[in-house]
Amino acid sequence: MIMKTTDANLWGIDLGGTKIECAVLNARNPAEVLIRERIDTEASLGYTHILNQVKQLVDRVSSLLGESPQRVGFATPGVLNPRTQTMKNCNTVSMNGKPMADDLAQILGCEVKLANDANCFALAETLLGAVQDINPHAEMVFGIIMGTGVGGGLVAHGKVVQGLHGIGGEWGHNILEEDGLPCYCGKSGCVEHVLSGPALEHYYHSQSGQHKRMPEIMRLYEEKSDKVAIATIERMLENFGRAVSTLINVIDPDVIVIGGGLGNIDLLYSEGYNRIRKYIFNSGEVFTPIVKPKLGDSAGVFGAAMLFA
Repeated sequence: MIMKTTDANLWGIDLGGTKIECAVLNARNPAEVLIRERIDTEASLGYTHILNQVKQLVDRVSSLLGESPQRVGFATPGVLNPRTQTMKNCNTVSMNGKPMADDLAQILGCEVKLANDANCFALAETLLGAVQDINPHAEMVFGIIMGTGVGGGLVAHGKVVQGLHGIGGEWGHNILEEDGLPCYCGKSGCVEHVLSGPALEHYYHSQSGQHKRMPEIMRLYEEKSDKVAIATIERMLENFGRAVSTLINVIDPDVIVIGGGLGNIDLLYSEGYNRIRKYIFNSGEVFTPIVKPKLGDSAGVFGAAMLFA
């Protein structure tokens, strides 16, 4: 097949620890997905292998689509340090310290742009997802990730805010409990170690001596049959109110979108919302729409593609 080079379409890659996904969106109508393909990351085989997997995936998509990209956006598990141009904070640890943007540009022969996967989530939900249904003219959007970990992404005027240090939106490592659990980042009591699924399950175990997963803890809470489950969820709601109120106090976003597994807990949007009123610097008044995402697992790769929109 003869290749044509074009910048008409939007190429995005979600660089996950298990799978690498590529999507190409129609630049004139980004809601139209022209193609989606995946390949195993095989991260255990090292950094160079990951780069080769990306190259293999892009070559496959190019062949199927009949065009090669001029620009590719990447959703990454960590961030690119703006000062050193190397990766940091990646849970795919082989990426840390590597000049990934330069390496990807060289291996693909095109311009690349990298952003944290939480930022890509926020960007996709802003431009293509839930925010379009709530407030399509929103100037400031914050995307919260609450699941195995806790993270966030900030979008202003349709663009990701990466920040001077490349850590824009990283509310998961604000300290919420001074005497809380130690975090891999070197601090203790981070939001992630209070509000993530594993942190909530750890709290339940510490109080009851029993290991239970979050769905079971939620069921016991709703049945009002387990005092520790009630205490666990009440603690979650209270700390959610405290943590989110600081976001609103600082950036006052037009919309907040909550992704991740815990984002499916309906209580966050009712009682959790009420707890924000206790802590916000606005005489107890909160009008910020806090909504569930619309794009599901597609948000990362769609947001990556929209980095060049």
